[in-house]
Amino acid sequence: MIEITDKVLVAEHELVFKTSRSGGPGGQNVNKLNTRVAVLFDVVNSPSLSDEHKQQVRSRLSTRMDKHGVLRVVSQKHRSQEANRQAAVERLQELLQEALKPRPIRKKTKTPAAARENRLKAKKHRSAIKQHRQVGREDWA
Repeated sequence: MIEITDKVLVAEHELVFKTSRSGGPGGQNVNKLNTRVAVLFDVVNSPSLSDEHKQQVRSRLSTRMDKHGVLRVVSQKHRSQEANRQAAVERLQELLQEALKPRPIRKKTKTPAAARENRLKAKKHRSAIKQHRQVGREDWA
C-alpha cells in the first residue's frame, strides 16, 4: 500500500508498470535492458479515491493525465529498472499528496488608502504632463 495522506491509501495492484529502453548513461545497459519505467494510475476507476479526491486530482494534475483519466509518471534517471521503479512510485506519491493537499482560502482585503491616494496622484501627474503637451502644440502649428 502506498500512503498518500492519513486517510488515503493506494494499493500496489492499482498501478501498472511499463518498461522501455532508456537514454542517457549506462553503457551496454542502454542498448540491451529496459530500464526506463512508466507508472500508470487510473484515477477515474480507482476504488481507493473518493469522488471528491478524484475531482481534485483531475483538476490539479490534468496536464499529466490522458483523456481517459490515467495519470502517467516516468523515471529514467537511474541505471537499474528497480531503482527507476521506486523513483517513479515516489514521484507519483508526491504528486498525489500535493494534489490532495487542501488549498488555503483567500481572504479578501481592501486596498490601503495610501496606495489608492498614490495611484490617483500618479494619474493626475501623468494627466497634467499630457495637458501641458497639448498647450505646447498650438505654438508649432
